[in-house]
Amino acid sequence: MLRRADESVKKVRALARGEYGELHVGYAPTPTVEILPGALAAFQKAVPEAKVLLHDMSSDEILDGLHNGGLQLAVTAWPSAQYHPDVEFESLKTYPVCAALSASHPLARLKTIPLEKIAVEPLITLNRKNYPDAHSMLENIFQSLGVKPRIALECDSSSSVITAIEAGRGITLLLPVLKLVAGNRLRYRPVIGIAEVVPVGIVRARNGDVTPAGEKFCAILRKIAKGMGHH
Repeated sequence: MLRRADESVKKVRALARGEYGELHVGYAPTPTVEILPGALAAFQKAVPEAKVLLHDMSSDEILDGLHNGGLQLAVTAWPSAQYHPDVEFESLKTYPVCAALSASHPLARLKTIPLEKIAVEPLITLNRKNYPDAHSMLENIFQSLGVKPRIALECDSSSSVITAIEAGRGITLLLPVLKLVAGNRLRYRPVIGIAEVVPVGIVRARNGDVTPAGEKFCAILRKIAKGMGHH
């Protein structure tokens, strides 16, 4: 009895420290490819009893998960944090926007591409329904030229976007970390005329409780991002 009582006290203490239980984290695979793997490895080493469950989600699904408590936090790109008053966003790293195109595309011969040249190209994007932020970002970028983005194709996932670009159906404006996902399948070029940088970081519900395990995970994410330096 005493031993069991002692074990349960230990368990309660461990729970309070955030060492047990499941941590549900939403994420966007492409933007977080530089930060998340190292943070996960460091967290599992620091808190082996806790289990992190990652959920690959669109920005809308992340918002729903934070609202209904299904997610404690999310790690993703957040171009328009100001549109979501009920969540808070903490930037860990910012990325410039670059053009991603197929190796055979004529613009791939240029070292840098002026935004005016991209404005006349068919664009491939993530779909507007699940990724409204990606669309508002594109519209903001092209507003400086007084034109609307020429969206030729909307895809459900980053992998579909990569395949469509490879097939020559258009080009996209994305974060340079896409290179870590798509490798040499595409070409990546800086764009002249885009001031926009996209922050990648932690999203949490403003009034939601994050467990000690969640707080520990956030602390590790900050440490990993700091070690990488900012672009």
